[in-house]
Amino acid sequence: MAATAHLVLDLDGTISNPALGIGRSLNYALEYFGYPKISDTLVSSFIGPPLDHAFRSITGTDSTTHITELVAKYRERYSQVGYSENVLYPGMAEAIASLAGAEVPLGICTSKRSDFAERILSMFGLRQYFRFVDGGEIGVEKKHQLAGLVRAESISLSSFMVGDRAVDVEAAKDNGLRSIGVLWGHGTAEEIRMAGPDQVFNSPHQLVGLRHAV
Repeated sequence: MAATAHLVLDLDGTISNPALGIGRSLNYALEYFGYPKISDTLVSSFIGPPLDHAFRSITGTDSTTHITELVAKYRERYSQVGYSENVLYPGMAEAIASLAGAEVPLGICTSKRSDFAERILSMFGLRQYFRFVDGGEIGVEKKHQLAGLVRAESISLSSFMVGDRAVDVEAAKDNGLRSIGVLWGHGTAEEIRMAGPDQVFNSPHQLVGLRHAV
């Protein structure tokens, strides 16, 4: 069966705002290992890229072993309560339901571990709308995740990647996909525009217009 064009969405900062749970879980791990907590204002900058990148940036360590320890401690809290501290962006549930109702193939590609992503989507009653949930792991970048989806013919090269950070746009470009940068998440307007997406959206409602493009 030939690959199908999909609308592939990021999760954190695109479908839901995870800042509270991520910030508290980062600080839970940092405090455990004797590091100072980060402020709420800094959390946004660590949402989107892989978790190991965040801890390397915050702590300045190059130790793979220590990064693994920090990630494990973060996930200890995140798996218990942090994932549930997500807040769905207004209008997103309606946009996703409308796209699915128009038979637009939807998928998820997130740096978050797939089991966490599944739990969050299920919590919001959205899991049923997505044909796949592709989650990340330490050492795996989003461009590699998209490459794997293309290679497996889960998506075609006519697919869109939708996300709120430059990494989402750049990953799409690296794989020859089209991209949508969204401005309601954690990436700044300057970051998104500098990345050069095919389109920039200000509201989840604009996603519904893609039913004619996919």
